[in-house]
Amino acid sequence: MARNPFPGRNWWFLVLLSTMMLPGVVTIIPRFILFRNLGWIDTWLPLVVPAFLGGGAFNVFLLRQFFMTVPYDYDEAAKMDGASNLLIWRQILLPLARPALATVAVLTFMGEWNSFMDPLIYISSYSKQMMGVGLALFRGMAYSQWNLMMAGAFVQILPVLILFFSAQQYIIRGIVMTGLAGR
Repeated sequence: MARNPFPGRNWWFLVLLSTMMLPGVVTIIPRFILFRNLGWIDTWLPLVVPAFLGGGAFNVFLLRQFFMTVPYDYDEAAKMDGASNLLIWRQILLPLARPALATVAVLTFMGEWNSFMDPLIYISSYSKQMMGVGLALFRGMAYSQWNLMMAGAFVQILPVLILFFSAQQYIIRGIVMTGLAGR
């Protein structure tokens, strides 16, 4: 959507942006029916595959805006040297997009790791359940095990902190240099 013009590109981008205004609650039942028909209920596939295949309209929007800031001079120079579109994407645009891709990866991981509703709906067995749902089980009607909840919350936040601090340089570079990160 950012580099290759095609008929209706702006219209499709508008449709993509309009999906961001649709609340996630509206799509719970159609997604459940789709995943049930695919045989993915009580597996981790409904949690992993959609995030891996784009993760939603915001990630597409973020990457499109990033690729729009990369000058077209790079493409033209590579085409004059005989590079194909795939080679330009792989050797020029993808290395420049590391900060944007790191930002998308961190945001997607944090969203999926902290998700409560999706694992609650799609996973029924306790052995496959995510930590967020497991932490909610420590809270009861009459008695809550606060010490176990706090210990579990600390363990749950560790992977997010490790990922954020390891990708922090890419995220900051992506914000500061906006498309000229590889220069």
